[in-house]
Amino acid sequence: MIPFNKPPYTGNEDKYVMAAMRSPKMSGDGEFTLKCQAWFENYLACPKTLLTPSCTQALEMAAILLNIKEGDEVIMPSFTFVSTANAFVLRGAKIVFVDVRPDTMNLDEALVEAAITEKTVAIVVVHYAGISCEMDKIMEVSKRRNIFVIEDAAQGMLSTYKGRPLGSIGHMAAYSFHETKNYTSGGEGGLLIINDAQFVNRAEVIREKGTNRSQFFRGMIDKYTWVDIGSSYLPSELQAAYLYGQLERVDVINTARNDIWNTYFDGLKDLAPDFIELPFVPESCVGNAHMFYLKLPDIKVRSAVLEYLRDAKVGAVFHYVPLHSSPAGKELGRFNGVDMYTTRDSERLIRLPVWFGMTTEEVRHVIDCVRSAIRETACKKD
Repeated sequence: MIPFNKPPYTGNEDKYVMAAMRSPKMSGDGEFTLKCQAWFENYLACPKTLLTPSCTQALEMAAILLNIKEGDEVIMPSFTFVSTANAFVLRGAKIVFVDVRPDTMNLDEALVEAAITEKTVAIVVVHYAGISCEMDKIMEVSKRRNIFVIEDAAQGMLSTYKGRPLGSIGHMAAYSFHETKNYTSGGEGGLLIINDAQFVNRAEVIREKGTNRSQFFRGMIDKYTWVDIGSSYLPSELQAAYLYGQLERVDVINTARNDIWNTYFDGLKDLAPDFIELPFVPESCVGNAHMFYLKLPDIKVRSAVLEYLRDAKVGAVFHYVPLHSSPAGKELGRFNGVDMYTTRDSERLIRLPVWFGMTTEEVRHVIDCVRSAIRETACKKD
């Protein structure tokens, strides 16, 4: 069996997790949390980053920081994970879904402005598969219309847009360190990235249950108290220690994943465009090989190919069911404009196994199985 995913492990994690276990401070904002945050602030050149227990919670913090309230509208793609919408729905927002571009499966920047109303507070972009949205256009609309931009860069760590790291462009952003991501903090984990300095102080308060406890520990005040709304958004030091072990080897992991991605592309490119569509990377983007996906002619062919791969013990899977078609999406959001590509392309897409440590032999075996699956499906169709 070749699984779809294995959590990344470099060998560096053990010593740091053990050190965290023996530390007098395990509840967050200890040595390893501070080291990780400093690493990201240096990499992203941003005013502040804050580790969180999950990317979901980082997005929830962003919604609180924007003072999202009942009746506000937030624009985002429907082709995304439910946390992207939930974070804003929990504050009372109505979600306005916009169609994706068929080449990247990202929010179509040309459709954003038409979705803006007097109630629009934010645009949430999702960098699908670690490939950037067209950020220059989106930020231009944001500035002109006075609307905030949040980057859901859950899949985007170490990817760039015109040389800038994903997560460093919008007013705020979020990374994920779930076990399915390129880098993990031991199963779950996230990061809130703050690029607009006006949000820094309040973000620390919200993360500390609405108290000014962080200022107290820095010696800025002589006691701390409840000053705002908030919740417990601090991760365990064990999570931070595991992640720090991987931050020391980010380039090794990134190179290995890109080698897998390139091997897939080279091994399947002769099947395009007659039998499959391959991932597209715009010239302005550098990807991080978060995933390798294919698009097949239709959902019937996709089902047949997935069944073949399952029988061959290859862990290939489809991805998101568009949120606007779900029961909660219908109640809590609306689709602006025409759904030309979101549903159609979501029904055609499959993802192939990509994980740190996957061997060249395993990748080539997956390629052989995909080719056989498509050949058999094509024969049945004929």
